Amino acid sequence: MKANILVIDDDAEIRELLVQILTRANHQVSQLKDGASLKDAFARLQPDVVLLDYKLPDATGLDLLPVIKKEWPEAEVIMMTGHATYDVAVEAIKRGAFHFQEKPFDPESLLNLIKRAIEIRTLREAVSSASTIFACEAMKTVVRTVRRVAPSDVSILITGESGTGKEVIADLIHTTSLRSSGPLIKINCAALPRELIESELFGSVKGAFTGAHSDREGLFRQAESGTLLLDELSEMPIDTQSKLLRVLQEKEVRPVGGRTSYKTDCRIIAATNRKVEEAIRDGKLREDLYYRISAVSVHLPPLRERRDDILPLANAFLKRYAAQANRDLAGFSDEAAERLRSFDWPGNVRQLQNEVQRAVLLSEGKLVEAADLSISSPASDATGDTSFTLLEGVERNTIVQMLKETGGNKLETAKRLGIGRQTLYNKIKAYGIET
Repeated sequence: MKANILVIDDDAEIRELLVQILTRANHQVSQLKDGASLKDAFARLQPDVVLLDYKLPDATGLDLLPVIKKEWPEAEVIMMTGHATYDVAVEAIKRGAFHFQEKPFDPESLLNLIKRAIEIRTLREAVSSASTIFACEAMKTVVRTVRRVAPSDVSILITGESGTGKEVIADLIHTTSLRSSGPLIKINCAALPRELIESELFGSVKGAFTGAHSDREGLFRQAESGTLLLDELSEMPIDTQSKLLRVLQEKEVRPVGGRTSYKTDCRIIAATNRKVEEAIRDGKLREDLYYRISAVSVHLPPLRERRDDILPLANAFLKRYAAQANRDLAGFSDEAAERLRSFDWPGNVRQLQNEVQRAVLLSEGKLVEAADLSISSPASDATGDTSFTLLEGVERNTIVQMLKETGGNKLETAKRLGIGRQTLYNKIKAYGIET
């Protein structure tokens, strides 16, 4: 992954060494020897990553950090020093540094650190771009809330139907937090067998259970100094939820079969597609865990309730997938745009994304036409079962149509609709669909 890197160090030998290492890794490198040289550099350079020495002849790295972040807000700054102290490292992170690197450094470790910084920068840009296309006030409010609470360590619960973008919001929280230089670890609580989820979360020691042939670290420890996303929290077994609550309260985690507990320091983000009140009532979510984990709650409305977002999102997806497919597409025809806007999207943003990607591959002209879309028009949607509300009827008929297209293959149907398999099963049962 090629990047523009600026090295600021008064030691000519260190600068030359860094230039050699970074150039061999196919990076474009510029170099400065002091803080005074920055004034001219601001006008002519646009670095992705800045390697900043802590002690310079005319300033300290701590003095220059706020200035660099003001002029190059998207650049990630790695501060380097041979005189590291804990207090200086903490202060550097507070002032916007991506990482604090001691000298002498291992070239491979430094390159991996730079790679991680570039990945974080790219993710920040992608998430920032996504957040700017929200047109409806509900999503603008969500983004404003997230940006206010992200710098804190408060636990956050994200609710909303499958496919509404809960994971994207979790990415936004992490990348705009003070923990952005740490890992973002994600686990889908519904995807793991009951007997493995505790080992996955808390770790395990060799011999703790059949198949435990070695020690396992666990996701809490992997997420140290970063963020842990617990997706589909209400699908976690209740007894595991009680152990999770204890970990959150005591800030300690004990591996399965272990005798020693370890301090843990990670921010918790949880997500669920269930209505919280129903999950608590049905015994799927512990009420005390809910109160512990939802210091801030963020709800993402379904796409059908924020129609102003449909076309901006569709155009963003069109631009991305057209570039990937090397297609020159100008947009959607009026009829295609209206069909997108009027469809109810039971699979929400994920279904819209899949639909646009498919249309890009099938379209032949400069515009995506209505015929390139697999979704049906509002008129044909209205011809189904009338024992449901209009909204439910649209959703039911969409599922029926997709099941026909896939020959009854539920896994493929869920994939095309952009929803989880369990969500599809629930909807089939609720709507009494014969399969």
